[in-house]
Amino acid sequence: MLKKSIFTIAFISWMVFITLLSLFSFSEGDLPDFEIPYMDKLVHFNFYFMAALLGVLSVRERTLGKSGLKKTILMILAAVILYGIVIEIMQSVFTVAREGDIFDVIANTFGALIGALAIKVLFSGKRQLKWKN
Repeated sequence: MLKKSIFTIAFISWMVFITLLSLFSFSEGDLPDFEIPYMDKLVHFNFYFMAALLGVLSVRERTLGKSGLKKTILMILAAVILYGIVIEIMQSVFTVAREGDIFDVIANTFGALIGALAIKVLFSGKRQLKWKN
């Protein structure tokens, strides 16, 4: 049972991880001292890249591949992008030390789009992985 739900568990865990890191503040002592330009945007990109990948694989796992690839990608893409927007709004409204940023939304969206594209490439053409239809 657990083995059959690995992507679903991974997707839910990943979304909880994103939520916790997005809504809680960390003191300066918790973070490394070196500064990498735009590191924050790269982190946002990677968070939502993985969310899109895991989300599509979770739906594939839950539906046994019976949901079409294009439909699944569009559904997960919309959900993940909307989730990223909601998280940024929650940062603005419900946290004191965090604030929402439109550029974070753009990084989230770009990461989700590239993740969806990666899934499309992975399951299309003459690749070994097939999407059941």
